[in-house]
Amino acid sequence: MWEGRIWSGGWITGSGGEYAAVEPATGRELARVGAATAADVHKAAERAQQAQREWAALPYDRRAAVLRRAGQLFIEHEDEIHEWLVRESGAIRPFAQFQTRGVAAEECWEAAGLASHPFGEILRSNQQRLSMARRLPVGVVGVISPFNAPIILSIRAIAPALALGNAVVLKPDPRTAISGGVVFARLFEEAGLPDGLLHVLPGGVDVGEAVVTDPLIRVIAFTGSTAAGKAVARAAADHLKRVHLELGGNSALLVLDDVDLEKAVSVGAFGSFNHAGQICMATSRHIVAASIADDYANALAVHADRLPVGDPTGEVAIGPIIDAKQRDNIHRVVTSSVDAGARLAAGGTYEGLFYRPTVLADVPLTAPAYAEEIFGPVAPVVAFRDVEEAVRLAAGTEYGLSLGILTADAMRGLEIAERIPAGLVHINDQTVNDEAIIPFGGVGASGNGSRAGSPQSNLDAFTETQWVTARRDLPAYPF
Repeated sequence: MWEGRIWSGGWITGSGGEYAAVEPATGRELARVGAATAADVHKAAERAQQAQREWAALPYDRRAAVLRRAGQLFIEHEDEIHEWLVRESGAIRPFAQFQTRGVAAEECWEAAGLASHPFGEILRSNQQRLSMARRLPVGVVGVISPFNAPIILSIRAIAPALALGNAVVLKPDPRTAISGGVVFARLFEEAGLPDGLLHVLPGGVDVGEAVVTDPLIRVIAFTGSTAAGKAVARAAADHLKRVHLELGGNSALLVLDDVDLEKAVSVGAFGSFNHAGQICMATSRHIVAASIADDYANALAVHADRLPVGDPTGEVAIGPIIDAKQRDNIHRVVTSSVDAGARLAAGGTYEGLFYRPTVLADVPLTAPAYAEEIFGPVAPVVAFRDVEEAVRLAAGTEYGLSLGILTADAMRGLEIAERIPAGLVHINDQTVNDEAIIPFGGVGASGNGSRAGSPQSNLDAFTETQWVTARRDLPAYPF
């Protein structure tokens, strides 16, 4: 029913026609996907606004029941969802499993609890009246999500927004419109979500712009590149909209000289090579104590050379890059960094969309691999002489998403972390971590703070605070 269609009040033909969903590992067409245009966005927003009023007026337990059922459906249908994630996004099966059972189901169950969250609070007043603050749904929420973790990076906004009484217009990345779009339409329909509350509109930049600028969509939850996020923020500001941005990263892993080297290398390899490095939190800079930096880089290269790369339907550790444009940018970063003086210790080659895990040693601070977000399976290694230099290197970036510090002295690690701006900090772990209940977000060029995850973050993101007073009798004014 969904092939060649969009979800907006049922499966309908989108104004943008249809296009092929392509499997990056093989180049084969998986299905036909419906495409939306800006005209579809406004129609969806109108329908969402109408449906939202009735949804918000329902008893909280009705909304909670839908979210609980949605969480269960992620488990019941996980094999089918995993197959789409593996084939469409290039995820290996363990990463696909993490997205559904590990995060998506939990996000729905946690969101179900939001529906019964206290409505507000009673405030003190210096007058004889009842004074209170209450939380009200914002109305229609626009969600724009990327290709790399399409389940996680959509559900973390969809679930709490719906639970708190809002409607949602979702624009998934067109490269993952099935696993990041169709899945949600089918699943929430089966969960009993009333018609008109969730719209799934795959499309290009024009559709994203329409979501951001449509006057009926009051809040935007955007996950993507920093450049795109800045454009979203500018457009949202022109329309006085609240926008929640989860953007890029150039996350550092500090490796102190008191660590177990082999364990540290394993941790660092996972941080850089998991999902072919196509994760915003990926370990993008390995900042290593000079006394062990060469040994660390060489051992990391051994790990990289051992990792099997290939079709994620098989037994591999790393699948494909999402498309040729992204692969070519990764290769540009690697070759330019080698030209700038970095030593290629492993990798640096590709076949089709399969890029070998790459280790760059002795990376100059001016090299692209150090200064830019790579979004590929590349591990640049830089040495530091003392803690002051380590802090300066780790903090010397516009990004501030995730930070890892490996050390035998965890308290020392915490003290160092206090000096480095980051939205997420992991002592004795790599930079890629996520749970459904944590406040997630970055600072600087990585976003505008924690805007998802914890109950308070979700309340702040998807509700408005209204002050209400009530008196027994009319007051007497001197007018």
